[in-house]
Order: sequence, then C-alpha cells, then structure tokens
Amino acid sequence: MMGGASENDNASQWFLERANGGDIVVLRASGSDGYNDYFYSDLGVNVNSVETLKILNLAGATDPYVLDKVANAEAIWFAGGDQYDYVSYFKDNEMEDLLNAHVNEKGGVIGGTSAGMAILGGHYFDAQNGTITSALAISEPYHNKVSIGHRDFLDIPYLKNVITDTHYDDPDRRGRHTVFMARIIADSEDPIRPIGLACEEYTAICIDNEGAARVYGSYPAEEDYVYFIQPRCADYDPDVILLGAPLIWEDGVIAYKIPATEDGLYAVDLNFFADLAIDQDNTEWQQWSVYQNSNTLSVTESENPDCALLSNQEVGSENILVYPNPFTNALVIKNVPNAIITVVDVLGKKQNVIFNSASETLNTSHLPKGIYFLEVETENGISVFKLMKN
Repeated sequence: MMGGASENDNASQWFLERANGGDIVVLRASGSDGYNDYFYSDLGVNVNSVETLKILNLAGATDPYVLDKVANAEAIWFAGGDQYDYVSYFKDNEMEDLLNAHVNEKGGVIGGTSAGMAILGGHYFDAQNGTITSALAISEPYHNKVSIGHRDFLDIPYLKNVITDTHYDDPDRRGRHTVFMARIIADSEDPIRPIGLACEEYTAICIDNEGAARVYGSYPAEEDYVYFIQPRCADYDPDVILLGAPLIWEDGVIAYKIPATEDGLYAVDLNFFADLAIDQDNTEWQQWSVYQNSNTLSVTESENPDCALLSNQEVGSENILVYPNPFTNALVIKNVPNAIITVVDVLGKKQNVIFNSASETLNTSHLPKGIYFLEVETENGISVFKLMKN
C-alpha cells in the first residue's frame, strides 16, 4: 500500500518478489501503461509478464478477456486515480469475486497506490461525491462527501477492520481520517473498534501473510512517516457525532507515527494491533482530539495506550495476561502453563477453540462477532475474562 506520489522501489520489489516469477496485472481507470516497464525490467525482479488493463466502465471490468487475465495473475496492482471508479466498476460483480478469490483462495499478492490503497481496507472512503478536506469533514461529519463503504467490497486478511488514507502529508488528512473512524463507530450496529493505516506520499506499508506490516520510505534522508491509528482501548465512542453538527471527540484516537526507512527497518504485527510498540526513540505516539467549538484537530503527545493490558480479569488471582481486547482472529494468553482454556458466548454455549501453548495463541478466527467469556482453569482456580470480538 503506497501513499500516492512516485512509487517506492524497495516496496515495489517486495511486492514483485511475492509474485514468485508469475504474471502481474495492473488495473487502472485512467492514465497510461508506465507500470509495464517499471515492474517488468526497472526493478530487477524476474517476473513472467506485466500487463496494464485500463478499465473505463462496468462492461470493461466484466469483459471475459479482463476477467481471464485477473484470474490467472499472481499479483494485482491498483493504480491511482479516482477510487470511486474502482468501486463502481469492480464491486458486486465477477471482478469483485475474482479479486477476493485471488487473495483468499489463491494466496496471490495485491496492492495499490493512492486510490488503489484507499479501496483495500474492509472499510473504505469511496469518494462517491468527490474528495473532502479535514476541515469540512470535522465541521460536518455527515456531509454527503463523507461517503464510506463497510465490509462490502474487498475482503483482505488483516484489513477487515481497517480504513486507510493516503497523501497524508500533502494535504493534511489526519482530521478527515479521524472522522472516518468516528463514523464507523457511530454507524455500525455491532460494536466496532476501527483501525486506521495511513501513508505519507512517498511511503509504503507492506503486509505479509503472517500479518507483519513493514514500512518503507526514505527516512532519515527525508521526513517520511506512516501512521497506525486506533481509538482508546475501551469507551471510545465519539462525544458528539450528529447530522448538522461538528464532531466532538475529546478522547479521539491514538496514532503511532513510525519512520519509513529504505530498508524497511520497522514492522508491526497486525495480529495483535494493541501491542504495537517498537523500542526506538524516533517513533512517536500522538493523541488526535476534536474539542467543542474548535472544528479542528488537536494533536498532542501521547503514549502507548497498552490495550494489551486490558485483560478485564473478573475472577481468580493468577497473574494471567489476555490481549487484545477487543480481538479479531486471535488472542494471546500468557502465564498459563498446564491450563484448561474454555470460551463461552453470552448464551452460555461453549465454543470450540484450540490453544497453542507453544505460541501462547488462541485461534478465534471462526468465532462470530460478539461478547465472550474466557475461562482459564489452573491448579489455583479459574480466572474469567470478559472479551469482545469485532
């Protein structure tokens, strides 16, 4: 995922290497075929072919030739442009099915820059009514330009609860991204704790099949950063988010600002987003807040929210640590040798789960969203943890 200016060569090489010498398909709705030479010969990674398909309408997206090329690609790249073109042409048809099968069944690599990055999250700003500034989004969070899709397009591992944004340094998009996250929380029927991933213009985030998100840029030669953003660990609802009223969200979100280096030095594990901290002096935690009568984003220094420590232990005296909470596909359970692990839903029904004691992880990918009670039984008794799956 790239921020929208010129491509980052190291991140592009990372992308091509995961095609394993296969065929690359570039999908775009405007522009030319400049990626053909760039991917095929400029980066020094051997691939079988690179073909750019310029899609101008729904008929083009579902053309048999186009669908065949996408079906047989080892890597798919979305160029920039207008993300609503991609949503309009590729959503709810055979192209959408092929794109999701490419990732989830074939195990292919997928990526994009600018508009191409914007559509990759499970939640996405679709720009149906044009772009929007941070100032307008904060002053009118229900403006028709704040148009967001929710889990109805691309289904990409580790991005189901993510909303991305790009061009983060020019113009400043932190305010509107905060509004996007507030809208996801306010508009969802089920509890959702959204995650934001953002790239400045010359940076990239590369996520491997294990959920490690490595960041690339030109730091320290250039002030290149990426952002990993989350609401507070609990009680994170916006204070005021109403039609016709400015957003008020004093607790706001916590942003982890990470230098994007040429060698991809920094990486975070998206399996356990709450445990992001990288032990380096040049990373920075910030709080982004919107206060009453301000209509602007306030940025102050903050610290790791330590959601990993939000274990919510209710019964028992063991020094047991369970995180993250809320969780998605896995839980980490520490300090539980020789324990019996039981997961119970709110109706009292036991759920089938497998605890890997070696890695201290519990696979929860099959559990529906909702509230659960985790029972940890050791020789000293039973500890109970109340948890929420997003």
